[in-house]
Parts: sequence; structure tokens; C-alpha cells
Amino acid sequence: MRSSIIIFFVLTLISCNDKYNRGEAESSNTNTIDIEAELASIEKTRQTFMKAVKQGDGETIGKMVTKDVKTISPGSSDWIEMYKTSKNQGPFPYDSIIMFPKETIIASDSMAYDFGVSHVYYTNGEGIVVELKDNFLAILKKGKDGIWRLHREVASSNVTE
Repeated sequence: MRSSIIIFFVLTLISCNDKYNRGEAESSNTNTIDIEAELASIEKTRQTFMKAVKQGDGETIGKMVTKDVKTISPGSSDWIEMYKTSKNQGPFPYDSIIMFPKETIIASDSMAYDFGVSHVYYTNGEGIVVELKDNFLAILKKGKDGIWRLHREVASSNVTE
């Protein structure tokens, strides 16, 4: 009799836990997110950022990142050389960038992550345009104004295309 009560108790806990987990999944879907619209908005942010870098528009670049943005750039010798010799300064010292997203996930109505490859171009001290590549993983935050902004980024010069 005692083992029957224990088995009943365990089965009840498992059943309740399963219902609770399904309830969480169902309740998280009640706020519908227009994924296509959000992906298009992120692409607009990406295009605006690439255009601003190419134009050297620091003001627009500043509007495309959160106030507490943090980035970790590739640490390879060629990237270090770019940071030393580039005529541009700041966290994005290159002349231009082309981003090739491989995966963009909308995590919530205000958070997303973006993974892909970037091709960065800068002019070295001898006036030669140099191309560098990196893999990036970026966390994006959507502001109250509806604009997606770079919040965190980690990049690696070990590129997997």
C-alpha cells in the first residue's frame, strides 16, 4: 500500500510538472510577434549600420547601438594591426563592412541574436585596402522607438563560412 501511494505521488508530480511546462509554452505564445516584420527591421538596422560605416557617419553609428554596448573584436594580429593603423577610430575603425547573416533569431519582442560572417575593409598605412573576415554573434535590443540596436557582440577571426 505504501509503495502505491509513493508511485501515485510521483506520477502526480510528473503530470503536474508536464502540464506546467506546457502551460508555460502556451502562455509564451500569447504575445504574437510578427517574425517577418522584425527580421525586416533588423535587416534595416544592418543596412543602415553598413551605410553609416562606409560614409564615416559616426552620429548614425552611435544611434545604431545601445548606450551600454559592449563589443569584443577578433584578437588576431591582422585585426590588431587594423586598430593600430586605421585612420578611423573607435570600436568600428574600418572603411566599410559587409555583413552576411547566417541565423537571426527573434528571442522576444525586444531581444534577438544575429550570427554570421563579416567582411571588413580598411586602408593600411601604405594606402592599401585590406580585407579582414570574422564570425560574429550579436545580441540586439529593440528600443522603445521600435529600432533594433547592437547591444553585445563577440567576433572571431576563426571564420567558418
